[in-house]
Amino acid sequence: MTIQITIIRIEGYGPWTLTLGTDREAQIQMLQARIYYDVQRLFSQKDCLVYLNRFDEYFAITNGLSLKDHKDLQKEIATLYKNLKISMTIGKGNTSFEANVNAYEARKTGNFIDRETRIFGQTMSSSPSSKASSSTTKSNYSESAHIMHIDINGSEKISSKMSPYEITALVMKLYAKLSEAFLKKGAMTFFLGGDNFMVISNNIKKEDAEIIIKSVANDIGITLNCGIGIGRNGRRAAEAATRALDTIRDLRNEGKIQPIYEIQCL
Repeated sequence: MTIQITIIRIEGYGPWTLTLGTDREAQIQMLQARIYYDVQRLFSQKDCLVYLNRFDEYFAITNGLSLKDHKDLQKEIATLYKNLKISMTIGKGNTSFEANVNAYEARKTGNFIDRETRIFGQTMSSSPSSKASSSTTKSNYSESAHIMHIDINGSEKISSKMSPYEITALVMKLYAKLSEAFLKKGAMTFFLGGDNFMVISNNIKKEDAEIIIKSVANDIGITLNCGIGIGRNGRRAAEAATRALDTIRDLRNEGKIQPIYEIQCL
């Protein structure tokens, strides 16, 4: 099963920020927060999920979205941010990293699939919008999203021993190690805030994920929980992953230790 990734990018963002003068940092931070909010809001309405890659670039799981869906979203974003040039690049792959590479290659070679709205990517079929799930046949389920929701077990104990900035340093170290380990398996890891991470983990077996998580946790000296969710699109997979993470906590309260749990929501 493949996954579809869309990379949303603010083009020429660095040079544009220079036009704001030297007292620009607060303006930039507020603008970035607004853009992320709007991009997440618009894509989530179509059952997608957006991750912040850099503050001028976002990754969205867009299984089920057609070219028309992308064009409609692009036009809405362009209406909200008339002074910015925003592009989208669509890629598919057996893993999230492969989809990312295919999107990158399409942009690098100037492979437009809609020049007017600046959408690059691989050739797309006219697949139905994910909102039409009630009428979707089984043949449309060739795409799926696999997501791991990972957090630190017993983070409250860590916070009682370390200052806020020391905790941040620990979390960033964990982020780097998870990213590196999962990238070797073709998966992309994103930091959600707090001590939470999500990994777009298509084609990673549960047993392999458990080995990676244990190795990283032991290396840093912490324990991790991992909820795995499988769904037909980004939102459903993330929902299932979070429900799996909640299940781990519920089981722990019953005296059952199960650091990794999987839920399918297809």
